Order: sequence, then C-alpha cells, then structure tokens
Amino acid sequence: MSSRNPIAPSRRTVLQGAAAVALSPTIARAQGKSAETGPRTGDRVFLTNEDSNTLSVIDPVTDELLPTVNLTSFDEDPRPPFRFVTGNVTPTHGEMVQKPLYHGAISIHGCVPSPDSSMFATAGRGTSNLYLVDTAKLKVIGNQPNPQAGATTSPDILTSGILVGREPHEPTFTRNGKEVWVALRGESKIAVIDVQRAKAESSGELPRGAAIRRFMPVLPGPAMVWFSAGGETAFLISQKLPRIEVYDVKYDAQGFSTTERKTTIDTTAQDRFGFAPFVKITPDGREFWVSQKLADCLSVYEASAEHRLLDHVPLGDKARPNHVEFVRNARGSVAYATFARVDDDGPEGRTSSRIAIIDRSAPVGKRRVVGHFFSHGREAHGIWTDPSNTKLYVAHELDELPGAPHAGQTVCSAFDVSDPMQPRFIRQIPLGTLDLPSGKLRNKKSINLVYVRPGARSETA
Repeated sequence: MSSRNPIAPSRRTVLQGAAAVALSPTIARAQGKSAETGPRTGDRVFLTNEDSNTLSVIDPVTDELLPTVNLTSFDEDPRPPFRFVTGNVTPTHGEMVQKPLYHGAISIHGCVPSPDSSMFATAGRGTSNLYLVDTAKLKVIGNQPNPQAGATTSPDILTSGILVGREPHEPTFTRNGKEVWVALRGESKIAVIDVQRAKAESSGELPRGAAIRRFMPVLPGPAMVWFSAGGETAFLISQKLPRIEVYDVKYDAQGFSTTERKTTIDTTAQDRFGFAPFVKITPDGREFWVSQKLADCLSVYEASAEHRLLDHVPLGDKARPNHVEFVRNARGSVAYATFARVDDDGPEGRTSSRIAIIDRSAPVGKRRVVGHFFSHGREAHGIWTDPSNTKLYVAHELDELPGAPHAGQTVCSAFDVSDPMQPRFIRQIPLGTLDLPSGKLRNKKSINLVYVRPGARSETA
C-alpha cells in the first residue's frame, strides 16, 4: 500500500478505540454483520462491462470467475449477419454493435441490487433500456429459449428489457423494492418502473411500456438518485448543473410512490462545474456523500432536517473521483473514493489509480483524506464491500498495459479491509472473455461493481 499521508500510531490507536466503542448493535445490523465475516458460499460480485456489453461475475470465496452473463445478441442465429465472428474476423468493440441486426445491449453502465438482493438492475446507455438480472441464476430476466439453440448458436434470445428513454445512467430501487427509478441524463427525467410488471414486460407477457408508471421531470442531466434509510426522501444529483434536488416521497397501499420536490441545494461553492456522477447514503442513514468529479472533491450532507453541508473533502489535483464506499468495523470507520486519475508510480513501477481513505470517525467538519492506497488497476470506478465490511472489490475502466502480468485485460482488484485504515491487496482478477459459439468476446471497460448476497438485505434495503 502507498500513502501520501501516513497515519501516526498514536492517532491510529485513538481511531481504532473510538471505532470499536461506536460500533453499536444497531450499526452492526445495518451492515448485515454477523458472527461469520468475509464472503459466504453463494455470494457474487457483478461488474458491468460497458464496451463488451457483458456482466462479469466473481465468486468472492475463491476470487475466481464464474460464467459471464451475456447481454449481446450474437450467435442467436447461425447465419453470418448474426455472428460475432464472421469469416474468422473478430470485430473491434466499436464495430461489433454496428453489425447488421444486432439487437443486444449497447454501453451497459449502471448497476444496483434490489433490497432483497434477488436481482439487480443495469442500464444500457446506448440502447436506452433497463435489464433485470437474477443474482442466483446469473440469468437476464425475460430472456427466451432460442429455438435454434445448438452447438453453433446461443441457448437464449436476449430480451429487449424495458425501454426507458435517452441515456439512462443509473437505476436505483426504492427501499420497498416495488420500483426502480432510472436517471435519464439525456431527457432530464426520472423513469419510475414497476418491478413486477418489468419482469412481465421483459418476457413479453405485457406490451412495451406497460412497466413504466410515470416520468418525473427533474433538473437537467440527472445522474443518479439514492433514497434515505426510511425511503421517505430521495436525493438526486446532476451532471449538468451544480444542484441537488431533494424530494419528499410517499407510498400508497400497494407500495408505489408519489413525490413532491422538497428543496434544491446549490452546490456552486463546492462544484462550480456541476458534474456529480455518484451519490450514496451512509450505512447509518445520517449522511449522503456526493462525488464531484471535475471539482476533484467529495461533499457530505446531512440526510435529514435541512440537509446542510457537513464536510467538503478535497481529493487533490485531477483526482477525478468516481464512486464512494463506506467500511466500518471494529478497527475503523472510513469512506473510500476511487480515482479515475492514473498515476505512473504504482506498485512494481506500473501505472495504477489511487483510492482515497477518508476518516469518518473524525468530527463533522474536520473529515479529510488521511491516506491513499493503489487500486492495482487503471481508472478505478466501481467499489463495493462485502456485508461484514472486511473484503473490498474495485472495478477498472482501462486495460492493463503491456509488460503487466495481465496485459490487455480489464481487471478487478480484491482487498482485505479488516483494518480499514490499512487495506491489504489480495489479487488482481482478470475478467477474461465471454465465450460465444463463434468466438471469444473480451470483457472490457468495467464501470459499476456490486457485491450481492442473494436473499440477504442489500445496501438499498
């Protein structure tokens, strides 16, 4: 691990002691913490690969790859126009979605688990749609058996999912799991989707559009929404304006939402660029953290009352923060922020992004970066911890360079964070390929990453 701001032992002892005292049974339950720590059999790590339009799956017990989930439409028909590889020619990632009759996903991006972790939602930015994926079966919900299935064709025909509108960026489930809210950056709207009807529409049992409950007009360039711990408030960020919109949310007897705009937070002083791609609530439900990418900072707001600014955390020149994750256990309480910036002085002289460590046990108003560690990959993006807050996974957008052990591969990195202040690198996991009947499609450009324990309460619960 590399740290520009090492922590003195005396300071560290104080932090650990404070964290141990503060780790109440309520917080432990909120984290899903139990006597068993670390990954369990059946847990899964999912990565959305934007360029290959695939979902990589990792078994966190062994850190080995499971079969890639296919969101392409290649090889559903044995004739050349439907093949991935035609005449022994493998298309580039840019060319493949331009092939005739391709109806698969384009630019898979957002990803979030349902409250019960039975499924997750992912958005196709280029295809303007939403897919639901079964986390236990590793299957896209709504796919149909391929009548031409055989040795040279794929077993399933990919569903069209739910068409939601231009440039869907991030989906988020309501806390009761009844709806998915999808931020449409290209339309300045939120698409509110009925989850049960979405399953039926995806499988062709309901007509197109049947799952859309309504569209919410919102501020320009909506990037993502996250709900308060009780689901009564929604926080919406923008990638076009230095504003955060806050909504009061009420639910009817069936659990479906209605909304009213509560307030708008002006973030100009913290983020004059108005480019915020990520928001997330802390596990205790008291704060929401926003990454302000072009301003190279994080801002922290209270989740209740007046939603006042609690902390503004500079991350350094051109850090370009992507996602934030929270880890709290008996040895510390931190927030991690992934950097898109790639530095040349990484482990063993190889380029790598950094991840900032912010001490959350410091008093409100005084929380700052206390250290960094290398992500062991290039352009770190998605980041998620296991329910016990002892193991961490990080996704990367860029491939490893020539001369690296996994040159030409996109990698996921695993860390032991049982001491949150001193993450210990475990290994790089190269994401390999989707093995289609006509050839191998390399998994490429991982954006989002989620850790899922099927059947357990997720971070959206």
